[in-house]
Amino acid sequence: MTNNSDVLIAFTVVIALSAGMLAWFVIDMGTVTMNRYKANFTERAKFQAQEFFLFIDPRKLFMANLASMVLVSMLVWMATGSAVLAIPVFFMMALAPRFLYAWMRAKRMQKFEEQLPDALMMLSGGMRAGVGLSAAMAQLVAEAPAPLGQEFSLLLREQRLGVTLEQSLNNLSRRVPTQTTTLVVSAMRIATETGGGLAETLERTAATIRARLQMEGKIAALTAQGKLQAWVVGLLPVALALVLNKMEPEAMSFLWHSRLGWATLAVLAVFEFLGVYVIRKIIAIDV
Repeated sequence: MTNNSDVLIAFTVVIALSAGMLAWFVIDMGTVTMNRYKANFTERAKFQAQEFFLFIDPRKLFMANLASMVLVSMLVWMATGSAVLAIPVFFMMALAPRFLYAWMRAKRMQKFEEQLPDALMMLSGGMRAGVGLSAAMAQLVAEAPAPLGQEFSLLLREQRLGVTLEQSLNNLSRRVPTQTTTLVVSAMRIATETGGGLAETLERTAATIRARLQMEGKIAALTAQGKLQAWVVGLLPVALALVLNKMEPEAMSFLWHSRLGWATLAVLAVFEFLGVYVIRKIIAIDV
């Protein structure tokens, strides 16, 4: 009897030590992974915030992202009662800042392109009035709203620090990598290098950009119905699942709390993504 008790105690001690070592390993790996993720996130967030001329402490952005990850996953857990669904949502929220940054960057570039024709006409008018390019840019910076005013303000500051016009224009094209910006930079560089009329070049470039923006606006209006259909097709199954979950919770519980249901949800999510992606590709017309 005593030998059996000793064996049981030794077995319990071994299990406890193994569990402790496993817990220490998981905690250590989790700490290292979290520190690495925090370092990468803060470094990327600092660069992205500066790109928008926002000087925010990236550590605060990291804490806000972490809080949103926990809050949204907890809400999903409370709404569905399934931790299996809450865990993927937790990790998906870690990617939310990248999608938000991409969306905000696209909107910023679109607004920059919309402001370019008027800005070029203002530069051309100033140069026709007899002022130099730097003075015309200073007047543009004083009157133009963001983001164009911010970008040209940085370009003007670079010139005042001794950077050449060509390098400043290259930096502008690198910060705002759009076809319209490349067109403007190329036109200004050619006009300054060949000694042509810069004011006339800016006017022709502004007319070209304005015509292109009008064409893009017409295409966006014609494809608006297709974009709406993509959103309807993507959100309709989700809304239907939520309605059925309220009407028939017992029948839908098999979908939320079984492996077969989880596999079905995964397949549906893949097909949803593919359907929306294909529709968006069909209506995406490049001018």
